Amino acid sequence: MTRSGSRIVMEALVRHGVDTIFGYPGGVVLPLYDEMLNWPTVRHVLVRHEQCAAHMADGYARATGKVGVCLATSGPGATNLVTGIATAMMDSIPMVALTGQVATPAIGKDAFQETDIQGITIPITKHNYLVTDVADLPWVLEEAFFLASTGRKGPVLVDIPKDVFIAETDADATPATPRRGYRLPGPPSEDQVREAARLIAEAHRPVIIAGAGVLHSESWDLLAEFARKADIPVANSLLGLGSFPREHELSLGMLGMHGEAASTMAVQHADLVLGIGIRFDDRLTGKTSGFAPRAKIVHFDIDPSEVGKTVSPVCFVIGDLKQSLAALLPLVEPKSHTEWRSQIREWQRRYPLVVPEDGRLLARHVLRALNEHTEGRAIVSTDVGQHQMWAAQFYKFREPRQWLSSGGLGTMGYGVPAAVGAKFARPDREVWAVVGDGGFQMTLQELQTIRDHNVDVKICLINNGYLGMVRQWQELFYDNRYSHVAMGNPNYAKLAEAYGIPFVQCTRRDDVDGAFERARSIRGPALAEFVVEMEENVFPMVGPGASNDAVIMDPALQAEVPVEARR
Repeated sequence: MTRSGSRIVMEALVRHGVDTIFGYPGGVVLPLYDEMLNWPTVRHVLVRHEQCAAHMADGYARATGKVGVCLATSGPGATNLVTGIATAMMDSIPMVALTGQVATPAIGKDAFQETDIQGITIPITKHNYLVTDVADLPWVLEEAFFLASTGRKGPVLVDIPKDVFIAETDADATPATPRRGYRLPGPPSEDQVREAARLIAEAHRPVIIAGAGVLHSESWDLLAEFARKADIPVANSLLGLGSFPREHELSLGMLGMHGEAASTMAVQHADLVLGIGIRFDDRLTGKTSGFAPRAKIVHFDIDPSEVGKTVSPVCFVIGDLKQSLAALLPLVEPKSHTEWRSQIREWQRRYPLVVPEDGRLLARHVLRALNEHTEGRAIVSTDVGQHQMWAAQFYKFREPRQWLSSGGLGTMGYGVPAAVGAKFARPDREVWAVVGDGGFQMTLQELQTIRDHNVDVKICLINNGYLGMVRQWQELFYDNRYSHVAMGNPNYAKLAEAYGIPFVQCTRRDDVDGAFERARSIRGPALAEFVVEMEENVFPMVGPGASNDAVIMDPALQAEVPVEARR
């Protein structure tokens, strides 16, 4: 049957189970927007900025594991997607970005709203396409979804000229097959798995570092079984949070620049480090020459290009983690590391996360209360900065796919749109966006999208009047010379009123619980502003370029003020 390019796009979306796309219309994509009206099972969410369409698709994907889809027109519409696509690429998030392009006869002639989005996105996509023949569109779309969702996942962009949307073909979609140069990993090497098992058997002070690869491969149950059987403590990378229950006795919490001190100490004193689904990024390792100096390193990953990129393992296992951990489990004998775990518990006792109780309203009070009121069960998204680190420290994630945060790219403005995408994906779950006053002002226009759809997303706004993390670095490493970090803020009560969003404000320590109770009692969206101490710092902290041995402890541990210690 002959169909238009626009119909072929909609058929592909339905075939791949896409129920929601996030986009913004423009001239060259009008044929597709017209065709959408014939497909009521595919919901289109109109964003107020294309960057947010990409972030919503990203949040949808992280909350479900499914491919997120975003759509923009040519020129500025397509370039506005770039930050969101790069965010997904850095964090290996499955996404298909559809962009319109000027008609094929006009390509290369500087036509109105023409931009070479294929060339622009080569470094930030897993693959991309410019489709100039409608007969190619069915197989290109099949391959796009295949590439986005297999192997090491990532974003794929499909650029479609206006005349291709309109043109017709009788070409049918055919199942995608691996293309030359794209090889999915086979079963893990038996020799590598046996060597890993041997090293585990010999270790006396082992530590697991579990990353986002555990989530992407859905191997969290195998990880938990392995950790329990071998009695190995589990630290998490920032994006690995939720892959291992935070309240489990083997959990060490987050590792890295602002990770828990006991977690950092455990890795620095370990004799074996098992990196499972991580890329040993700089925020986790600190100065690589000083990372885990006493340990042999074993690296489990799906992507062989990550092996040896920053640290040198003595053993590596390449393959899907589900297969690798399943192969490892029978080879691991039950063990008990009583003395090692006792040492870690002592570090946890001496260097806990702390919350000073001196009457001031701190961001730590807010994030701790969010965890308590939601019992660690909400989906939480963040922007980037101090609030992101406090959320990672104090929110005790119970299960996978609860934590949505930009790790590799560190994208401010991510939190609100990602939460919207997650809520469309998981309408049954409580969803909170934790944002700072800096990042919130980058994408707050999506309050209108939230209002249009009555999206039941709660926004926890940490307002300290600064670009907090930048200010902290200027305080600690630039001799207190603050340069352009003070934030002018609007009246958020009036802003919420203008968008028709219920508003809650908290300015006192004693009112935090009441503020959360009011916000959670509202049916539909709510903006809860917490006006916190302006110069609160995030600790522990490993300074830039420093070794993880040089962790800076929280001064509150020695201060003469009441402190409530929390793991």
